[in-house]
Amino acid sequence: MTSGRGPGGKRHDGAAGPVPERSRKHARRTAALQEGSGTYSPGLVSQVRADLLAGETPVTGTRLAAAVHASGRLLGSEGGLLAVDRVRADLQGLGPLQPLLRDPELTDILVNAPDQVWTDTGAGLELTGIRFESDADVRALAGRLLAAGGRRLDDSCPCADVQLGDHRVHAVLAPVSTGTTLLSIRLRRPRSFALSELLAAGTFDEEGGQLLRRIVAGRLNFLVSGATGTGKTTLLSALLGLCAPGERLVLIEDAAELDPRHPHVVGLQCRHTNVEGAGSIDLAELVRQGLRMRPDRLVVGECRGAEIRELLAAMNTGHDGAGGTIHANSASTVPARLAALGALAGMSSDALALQAAGALDAVVHMERTPAGRRIGEIGIFSVAAHGELRVQPAWKPGGQPRQRGWDQLQQRLAGGIVPG
Repeated sequence: MTSGRGPGGKRHDGAAGPVPERSRKHARRTAALQEGSGTYSPGLVSQVRADLLAGETPVTGTRLAAAVHASGRLLGSEGGLLAVDRVRADLQGLGPLQPLLRDPELTDILVNAPDQVWTDTGAGLELTGIRFESDADVRALAGRLLAAGGRRLDDSCPCADVQLGDHRVHAVLAPVSTGTTLLSIRLRRPRSFALSELLAAGTFDEEGGQLLRRIVAGRLNFLVSGATGTGKTTLLSALLGLCAPGERLVLIEDAAELDPRHPHVVGLQCRHTNVEGAGSIDLAELVRQGLRMRPDRLVVGECRGAEIRELLAAMNTGHDGAGGTIHANSASTVPARLAALGALAGMSSDALALQAAGALDAVVHMERTPAGRRIGEIGIFSVAAHGELRVQPAWKPGGQPRQRGWDQLQQRLAGGIVPG
């Protein structure tokens, strides 16, 4: 997804010394959220909700303020404003979690229990001071959010997820959850990074930056690999921002996360089944539709299933400059991951290897280190003598010696040979 945390994603390693600014900020945020919590109570919310729903006019700020005032609580002017914000959040937003959205670096909210609300702002997971009254309140919030996106969450459907604007919401009910209701919210911040900003943050060095620019300019087909939270989507968005302004980018995603700085971008995203279990549109179908939209570059936000067959077929039939991301622990394990996805599409290992070797040029692997998110290596795809797909390392950061795939990468960048 395009992440709102800082591009470097720097973390504190826990060593002795002065308290880092990030930790001080988190302490201040927690204190601010806990302060004045007595102003907000389930009783006040229930009373105001009943008053508002009893009317027939739309819920506006004026009606909210009037309903809070009519509650008879002695809140004062500041307390009254805070109460209005809290009630609005409960009725239309994320409830008690709404104040967390004030942090521009927030990317994830994880509710493990009524008294365990965690956040990630790029420095790792941190426990907040936010508390729900009971598990029933967590379940009610999860149910309302999912219902707003047309999904159902109940005993017959205890696991569900939905995209709500910039929020991706996922919830699991007990007993599928071994404890209480689990709620996970991923935020897509309206901010994308240019390649120069990632360079300044230390995601790669000057030589790596030049290679990335040449990969895009040379219209190589590539994948960005890495584990969860390594910055794959952030890097892919930055690379797409390098495409020529006259090119048409067609983005295919399960949930819209890519946000490249480019003047001609259109996007398609999956649609899940409705409450009747019908109406779904998967990634494979979207890739087929995207091919009919005259793409100069076809991009799949995350290769995760049978759509890999359609993407490789497109790359092998003249759609160069295509790209996407894929989950993998290392560049060398990307072929195994592709084979697993190909099996979901009914492709044999041999067929997948031939298709991938003919379609894909390079893989850029991202890592999350104590110093932040970094490019670990750039590799090239090839087929071994016995027909097995493999990735040969071509470049590694930090002035390391040229890798064995370096010469082939240079040939591909120069247009000297085709993949494989």
